[in-house]
Amino acid sequence: MHIPDQMLQGAVCPVTAGLGLLGVTAAALMAARGAGKQDLKRFAAVASLLFAGQMFNFPVANGTSGHLIGGVLAAALLGTPLAVLAMTLVLALQAALFGDGGLLSLGANIVNMALIGVGVGALMRHFTIGRSLSAPRRMMLAFGAGWLSVMLSALAASMEWAASGTVSLSQVVPAMLATHVWIGIGEGLVTAAFLELVATRRIDEGGFSSTVPAMLLSGILVLASPWASALPDGLQRVAERLGFLSVGDAILSAPLDGYSMAVISDPRLALMAAGLIGLVSTFVSARLLGWRLCRAICHHDR
Repeated sequence: MHIPDQMLQGAVCPVTAGLGLLGVTAAALMAARGAGKQDLKRFAAVASLLFAGQMFNFPVANGTSGHLIGGVLAAALLGTPLAVLAMTLVLALQAALFGDGGLLSLGANIVNMALIGVGVGALMRHFTIGRSLSAPRRMMLAFGAGWLSVMLSALAASMEWAASGTVSLSQVVPAMLATHVWIGIGEGLVTAAFLELVATRRIDEGGFSSTVPAMLLSGILVLASPWASALPDGLQRVAERLGFLSVGDAILSAPLDGYSMAVISDPRLALMAAGLIGLVSTFVSARLLGWRLCRAICHHDR
C-alpha cells in the first residue's frame, strides 16, 4: 500500500510529513529510553522480515495481489516504539532505492503503515497484557488485529486521496475497503501463523524467540520473489479502476527502480539481486540504528 509521488496534492504531503515526523520522533525517544536489549537484538531481523514480506505479493480475489504490511507483527515482536522505527526504516529505503512509494508521499506512507498499522498491534498488546489465552484465541486475536490494520491503513489512504482532490471519498472508500478486505485476510493469516510459530511464552507476555525464523523467512521470500504474483496490488487495482493510476509517476528516479537492475538482463535474476541488495541494506541500516539506540539506552541508564 505504498502511495507513489503525485497521487497526493496540496497540503496533504506536508501535513502527513509533519505527522509522520512527530510519530517517528516520539517512537525514537521512547525506544532510546525503554527498549529492551532482547528487542534490540532482533530489531534488524524483524526489519528485514518487513522488507521481504512487503516485496512478496500473493494473489487475492478479482485479479488483484497483496503483500504483508507487518505492523501488527512488528509490534508483537519488538514493542511499539521499535516497530514504528523498523517500519519507517523499511519505507524510507523502499522509496529511496526502489521507487516503491514516493519520497514526497513518504510521510503519508509512514502514517498509514508505521503509525496506524503498528498502532493496531500496540492495542492488541495492551488489551492482552496479564491475560492467559489459549492458542486458538491468541491466533484469532492476531488474525483480527492484522486484518484491521490493513483496513484502517486503506481507509487512511482513501481519506488522503480525497483530501488532495485526487478522487472523491464516496468513490475511493468503498473500492479500497472492498479490495483490501481480502488482502487483510492474508495479512491476518500470516500474522497469526508466524506469531504462534515463534511464541515461547504467551503472546500477551511478549515473549518471542524470533530472530532466526525471521531471517530465514526473509531470505526465502526474497529468493522466491521472482515467482510472486505479478498481478497489480490493491492500491494499483483501485487507482486503475478509478482512473488516477497515471498520476503516480515518481518525481525522482530510484537507482533500482521497480526492483530492476540494468546490468542483469534476466528479469527474474535482476529482481532477486535487487531484493537481496534491499535485504542487506535493511539489515545493515537496522543494525546501525539498533547500535545507536543501544548506546543511547546505556547512556540514559547511567
